[in-house]
Amino acid sequence: MVRVSRLPSAHVVFGAQDVAASGYAEPDAVVFNAKVYTVEPGVPRAEAFAVKGGRFLAVGSSEEVRKLIGKRTQTFDAQQMTVVPGFIDCHNHAVGDQLLYEVIVGNPFEVELVTLDSIIDKLNAKARQTPPGYWVEGFFFDDTKVKDKRQLNVHDLDKVSGDHPVAVHHRGGHTTYYNSKALQMAGVTRSTPNPPGGTFDRDETGALNGRVTDRAEVVFEKVGKRPQYTAAERLQRGRAAMAHISKQFVRYGLTSVHHEHFDGPDALRGIEAIRAQGQLLHRVFFAVTGHQLEDLIESGVQTGLGDEWLRIGGTVEHTADGSFSERTMALSIPYPGMTSGYKGNVTETQEVIDAWVLRMHRAGIQVNCHANGDVAIDEVLTALERAQKAFPVADTRPQITHCTLVNDSLIKRIKALGVVPAPFTTYAYYNSDKFHFYGEELMKRSMAYRSFIDAGIIAAAGSDFPPGPFAPLMGMQGMVTRTGWNGETWGAEQRVTVAEALQINTLNGAYASHEEHIKGSIAVGKLADYVVLSEDLHTVVHDKIKDIKVVRTVTGGNTVYQA
Repeated sequence: MVRVSRLPSAHVVFGAQDVAASGYAEPDAVVFNAKVYTVEPGVPRAEAFAVKGGRFLAVGSSEEVRKLIGKRTQTFDAQQMTVVPGFIDCHNHAVGDQLLYEVIVGNPFEVELVTLDSIIDKLNAKARQTPPGYWVEGFFFDDTKVKDKRQLNVHDLDKVSGDHPVAVHHRGGHTTYYNSKALQMAGVTRSTPNPPGGTFDRDETGALNGRVTDRAEVVFEKVGKRPQYTAAERLQRGRAAMAHISKQFVRYGLTSVHHEHFDGPDALRGIEAIRAQGQLLHRVFFAVTGHQLEDLIESGVQTGLGDEWLRIGGTVEHTADGSFSERTMALSIPYPGMTSGYKGNVTETQEVIDAWVLRMHRAGIQVNCHANGDVAIDEVLTALERAQKAFPVADTRPQITHCTLVNDSLIKRIKALGVVPAPFTTYAYYNSDKFHFYGEELMKRSMAYRSFIDAGIIAAAGSDFPPGPFAPLMGMQGMVTRTGWNGETWGAEQRVTVAEALQINTLNGAYASHEEHIKGSIAVGKLADYVVLSEDLHTVVHDKIKDIKVVRTVTGGNTVYQA
């Protein structure tokens, strides 16, 4: 028997005979001769379905559904290919602007090893085109995807320029590597103390090595120059960036994405612009922050405002600690193998996060907190418990983004609060080369999808792109096998079945945004979002799931990607 978390649903899968008897108009489209995995509780399989007005009209056997075909109905013989609901990513930074306009020093989408010289060469080329004093920056760096098998450092980046501040941003988003010019401009010296929640890292002699973590990066925001753009230029760039990332999402089968933007107003304008032009190919649950969030609270707007294509989501992740991939998340024990006693970075005090959570909770804005380590998860749960005690509200579904390292006590509290964890999905495959920094004992409790399912917790999928690739099939392979690209298996106790991984990446994602009644499964009345796959992910060898081709992605009955 397949073990799958049970979800409430307002819809039942009906056969075509029910539709025919009701006198419905002919379908816009019919898909038949398919292996349909509906992810609809109680009716997991079908052979065909009909679509009308962007929603599923009928789901059943090929024989039944084909009877509904009319003169104007478009038909698709799937030839026994697999069809699943559209994938849903519940945590994605959607950095189309970086992909289009910045220097990319690592592969955003796949495992690829690069050389430090290739990074220096790319930055050198950028520096030659950049006036002195302006930042020269590289993005999508991954410190364990380097052929040189050593860390990038200040001396490497000094080769790029002595006239420009140079920064290479780790794709994880919590560490950056700087050259001497940047350190000098920021006033960071050998004697500069580490600020709360961050570090200026040093080599074995005590000299700055250029690596800076978490809250220590703030001082660099105040120095150097960057290009300035007019409002019209920002809109044009934002529109192009959003159109680009939307195309990338549907290429991998994503039909709904929870957007996390720190430049909220520009990002939202870009999304609205491409929607008006018919270029928005996926549905957006838009997280809010900054002035945008304040305006919503002041006007009484709550999470959920919008429509099926663009909806106001919860908050942008409120960060409680550092990064898993960059080894700065807050642990209750020192990092294994470190003699310094370092336990990671707590980036928010309990008092501050208590006040923030209570304010969002009272305002009807869905709380979303970033917490990786067990210390940070405890801090967030404490804030949520205090908020509920002060102002009880049912079924708020607060999200803990990442929720990486858990224990039995934390799991019980997550269950009691109705928290939706959104752990990393692609990390089990993509970042297996970092797991040795934590060791097997900690990895047994990390990205704990099995533990969440067994406890009756509805966990969703969160790629956290750019820190991890967003390919759902890569994520599902890692969740099922817990084996990485390097052949290493870590935390095998947290493996899930293919059916469970599929539900996490579809119906559970809809639940996270209170939308399980309109999407997330292939069922009558729900939005016709689905993906056609070249092979059956349930029967293919598990370590080949990521290689399955997305043949077609359909959002609202419209084909938005076709291989």
